[in-house]
Amino acid sequence: MPQLSILVVDDDQDVCEYLEDFLGHEGYRVVTLNDPARAMEEIRASDYHLIILDLMMPKVSGIDLLEQIRKIDNDIAVVILTGYPSLESATVSIQHEVSAYITKPFSSDDFRDVIQRVAKKKGLVLREEDELHATIGRNIRQLRKERNLTLKQMARRTKLSVSLLSQIERAESSASVSSLFKVATALDVRITDLFGDF
Repeated sequence: MPQLSILVVDDDQDVCEYLEDFLGHEGYRVVTLNDPARAMEEIRASDYHLIILDLMMPKVSGIDLLEQIRKIDNDIAVVILTGYPSLESATVSIQHEVSAYITKPFSSDDFRDVIQRVAKKKGLVLREEDELHATIGRNIRQLRKERNLTLKQMARRTKLSVSLLSQIERAESSASVSSLFKVATALDVRITDLFGDF
């Protein structure tokens, strides 16, 4: 699965370092720029999923930069970051279809939630494949236990081996669509129920 790619444009070095560290630990690929004048060149040269943009910067204002970004890409997710919120900047941000408007200071939990919400709304992949397998495995195990079925009984119902079913539940094996369909049928649920929130 592709890694979410984020560009942070903020003239405050401390903010850039904090976001690079925080978002990097969240599993995202992060590039930071202190010089807003270089932002358009960077955006054209690379393929970013999300841009975090400070509003108050020297040389180029965040609003001017936002307008330039929208001229070349009207779909890329943009999150506005500002220490000086105003009705005017919020209105312009909405007009340029920003994904979120965050005021400084912000909590890491709130920021994490915003990034996840924006990515989900844009249909961007956030989670690793391993987490998907773990979710499917947990859901199958839970549904099987709720129905008081053993792995052996599930194997008989699905015509899949006990070993394979066990590996799927422990997220050690990637289940085929055919296998998941058989498991869902045996548990009398829709195949989508096995995916949880994915």
